[in-house]
Amino acid sequence: MKFLAGALAGLGLHEGAHLVFDGLFDAEPHLKPVHLGPFPFFAIAHRGSLSPRREFIVSSAGFWTQEGIDEWLLTRRPALRDERAWLTKGLLAFNILNSIGYALIAFAEAGPPERDTRGMAASIHMKEPIIGAIVLAPAILDSVRYVRRGSDWAAWASRSVKAASVLLVIKR
Repeated sequence: MKFLAGALAGLGLHEGAHLVFDGLFDAEPHLKPVHLGPFPFFAIAHRGSLSPRREFIVSSAGFWTQEGIDEWLLTRRPALRDERAWLTKGLLAFNILNSIGYALIAFAEAGPPERDTRGMAASIHMKEPIIGAIVLAPAILDSVRYVRRGSDWAAWASRSVKAASVLLVIKR
């Protein structure tokens, strides 16, 4: 149960990050029902008239939050794998698996038009599969950090990709 609570916290933090920037940009956020194939879900949508830079920030906010949390967790607790911290492990697992899922959808350019990777890609005029790779890289590197405690190369590679993804905001 603690593991699932951690995963739900991850979902809440991801979506909450979108809401924070929606609010800052007066983007009129609202829930919109969407489907991923036969699976019903929801998206936090916003008005379509945001500037490209703001659209990129709103679309990226969930990933930036996940990556920041993962960085904090794996830096502060490099031996997390050996701990009995189910809530924390659920949070980390959600963040990693969510990024992997989004990356796979981005590679296929599938799913609802409100998907984060499509918003990121469209706002900076980049192909969505490239955004998928940018989202996937830290998830893989943080997985390596979790499994191979003390992997300095993975830590620095992960941090570099995370920083580069934030710097894409300058592209607009």
